[in-house]
Amino acid sequence: MPSSIGDRLYELMRRPSEERQKYRVIPPKVSLGMKFEDGFYGGDEHAGRQGRERGGGGSGSSSVRIETDTMGEVEVPAEALYGAQTQRSLENFRIGGEKMPFALVHALGMVKHAAATVNERDGNLDPKIADAIRQASLEVISGKFDRYHFPLVVWQTGSGTQTNMNVNEVISNRATELLGGKFGSKLVHPNDHVNMSQSSNDSFPTAMSVATAYEVYEKLIPNLQLLYQDVKQKSEEWKDIVKIGRTHLQDAVPITLGQEFSGYAQQIKNALIRVRASLVHLLELAIGGSAVGTGLNTSANYAEDMAKEISKLTGLPFVSAPNKFEALAAHDAQVALSGMLKTVALSLSKIANDVRLLGSGPRAGLGELYLPENEPGSSIMPGKVNPTQCEALMMVCAQVIGNDCAISAGNSMLSHFELNVAKPLIVYNNLQSVELLADASKSFAERCVRGIQPNHQAIQKHLESSLMLVTALNTKIGYDKAAKIAKKAFKDGTTLKEAALALGLVSEEDFDTIVNPREMIGPNIVARSKL
Repeated sequence: MPSSIGDRLYELMRRPSEERQKYRVIPPKVSLGMKFEDGFYGGDEHAGRQGRERGGGGSGSSSVRIETDTMGEVEVPAEALYGAQTQRSLENFRIGGEKMPFALVHALGMVKHAAATVNERDGNLDPKIADAIRQASLEVISGKFDRYHFPLVVWQTGSGTQTNMNVNEVISNRATELLGGKFGSKLVHPNDHVNMSQSSNDSFPTAMSVATAYEVYEKLIPNLQLLYQDVKQKSEEWKDIVKIGRTHLQDAVPITLGQEFSGYAQQIKNALIRVRASLVHLLELAIGGSAVGTGLNTSANYAEDMAKEISKLTGLPFVSAPNKFEALAAHDAQVALSGMLKTVALSLSKIANDVRLLGSGPRAGLGELYLPENEPGSSIMPGKVNPTQCEALMMVCAQVIGNDCAISAGNSMLSHFELNVAKPLIVYNNLQSVELLADASKSFAERCVRGIQPNHQAIQKHLESSLMLVTALNTKIGYDKAAKIAKKAFKDGTTLKEAALALGLVSEEDFDTIVNPREMIGPNIVARSKL
């Protein structure tokens, strides 16, 4: 595995090797937050068959069992796989409705799977217990228990401890069940076994890195590539359509529609490069830092071995963070990702806004583009069709910009001494931003860009009537005289040619030769040194 940042960045720009994909537990191009119903596990039997029979985890059952933690006994739903600490969190944090993202939960499942393997290999965990933890972890990763057994909200402890324990408890009870024990008996202990060699302070940020990096790599990048290809194709198709350019929302000199869209394509291409670059530090894992970064209660090679195991499970080139104190105390890599996502959002917002303005009309706007007519646009105005894909994308971009503000505040105001305590906020917002940008990019490509057609009549009308074609005369008669032509044409409501001839500043032959829009879409001056 390349070690320097430069080597790792180069590696991220290449196609993943087949060797790197061999042991992954999630299919390629599938979101980590999805439930793999066609994969290696089916539905949640605890929320389904047993849940229906006995009330099920979060289904409001009156049947309960007693679970214990260090603070005493707690009643939990009889069929719930979670235990006492999850129930306490449910009761203590009745704040909002934003649940911890399943991508984060599934990523924690990967951490537990990897830890069971490394701890067993080090001789610290009984092989039978390790096998049961791995099987239960795979079920968590698959989404088998999503519906009822991971009910906690984002607004909880800033370290994510309650969600880490939620995962520990679910795996503990499921692994206990696999070994023939009863829920709550702790035959497989949530702390001593499932959480062995870990602290919430390093396992949760590790899951943050896994979840965000995976979603960026498997969902955002492919969908941005899709949008890039569609926009690039339009720029190539329209390379010969000459139109008027606009600056300051005013007429400017000619440009081709293809050139205009090539700028959009380059923005998206740059976005792809920036997003890939953000992965460099996201792929550095905090695991092995333990409670404060020192690695207390871990073995000497634990951190590096964990990174290797998680790389196997994901197919991504994770490495151990070079400094665990930084990895726990702040989340600069997540802030950098958020900043990159904000930049992507700003680019896409500009593109969407331009497209909707170019498509404005149909009779009282610019009307240079025909946008796809996907659905009726008004409940009162018959026949109206609106640029809804543009509007949806721009709303997504506004949300991403807002998420970045919250992440910035969370990383600065809630990072004190050895631990940042805005971890749930940061990962929730980044995962939402990734998902929104990925989905909106695909939707905009498939339901807008592909169906756009140029309105040749409107484009030609605007081109021919533009006063800024006079710019081509600068090199013949100078700026001041060219300005007189433009001002006279505007004042008198005539064409540039009529104004030029009336002022006697240029001959008809020279005007026709020089003021040719098709000759104004690129460099047109021969350097004197070349003569």
